[in-house]
Amino acid sequence: MSDTPCGFVRTPEAGLARLHWAGSGWAVDGRTPVVPELRVLRGLEVEWPDREVPLDGLMRLAAAGVPLTAERAAPWVPAALAERLTDRDWLGHAPEGLRSLADLRREEHSVRLRRLAHPVRPPKVSIVMSTRRPALVASALAQMERQRDVEAEVLLGLHGVPFERVREAVESCALPVRWVEAEESVPFGEVLNRTAALAEGDHLAKWDDDDWYGPRHLADLFMALSYAEADVVGTTAEFFYLEPLRTTIRRTTFASGASYPSEVYADHVAGGTIMVPRKKFHDIGGFPALPRAVDREFLKAAHEAGARIYRTHGLGYVLRRGLGGEHTWQLPLAHFLKVAVNQWHGFRPSLLMEGAVSSAGAPISAGAGASSPEPRP
Repeated sequence: MSDTPCGFVRTPEAGLARLHWAGSGWAVDGRTPVVPELRVLRGLEVEWPDREVPLDGLMRLAAAGVPLTAERAAPWVPAALAERLTDRDWLGHAPEGLRSLADLRREEHSVRLRRLAHPVRPPKVSIVMSTRRPALVASALAQMERQRDVEAEVLLGLHGVPFERVREAVESCALPVRWVEAEESVPFGEVLNRTAALAEGDHLAKWDDDDWYGPRHLADLFMALSYAEADVVGTTAEFFYLEPLRTTIRRTTFASGASYPSEVYADHVAGGTIMVPRKKFHDIGGFPALPRAVDREFLKAAHEAGARIYRTHGLGYVLRRGLGGEHTWQLPLAHFLKVAVNQWHGFRPSLLMEGAVSSAGAPISAGAGASSPEPRP
């Protein structure tokens, strides 16, 4: 899978190398590019030949997630690619001790290049969301409406919530919305299954009502599902907004200190980001009819059924954390502070969130590490 970002390294050991035309193909410092060997590099600086040449080899490197840059673009380079290659903001150096911010900018740049290199036909996606909180429905629907390069429908599970309490939000939504009403006593997993039963899309995507999603969230999931040839895909749980503290944190390791990489096959993805083909969802048996731990048990069942689970980047997703009792995943706020690589005051997601709409009343600020005040390492 050399033409995919599988195995992308967040923190490279070496700097830039030279990508140039070697007469019959693109080369790195005189040698044919070998993607696994390039993972240690921060990226490749493109040197253009004095004539038009095929871009296939360059685009394969972009598809593999190798960060590419150029001081200028040759006149025969497509505009979208030229704009991306000459955007060199990611090359800036972060303040000492904050190498992780430079790595974050580099990964954002890599993702934008991948999108150009992995064009896909917009999929038909059924977004499945169960909610007990009618006050969050309008903002969740607004984020769904922002999704690009997908044909989406919304399936809403009203868990102890009468439809009249969300009627205005539903009728104002530009996307097709269908819903089911379930008593509060019905297990959460069963509500999700009743909701998913309404699906007409080729893929199901789970959505949490209180989290934030970038406008390319669903398209990026489908892109990863395609290039990884996976059965189930989701993102890393990397960015968290700790609402009582008005603080955004980013984690790239577990509390144990073990790495928490993206672009890998794994048995764990963020539950609010699960995407699965509808047929595979039914083959797995749907969501377990449990009151909690539904995502974990679904992934466990998928793994036991032999499904290939893939974890892609988490830069287009932010989880909201309130007090422990508000969530099915109950961990104290101190846990998230312990695992944080960075902390920022306010709502400070990755730049790939592109001005995410607040779904829980959080203040919207510039992207992580993009402006003062400086993040706390």
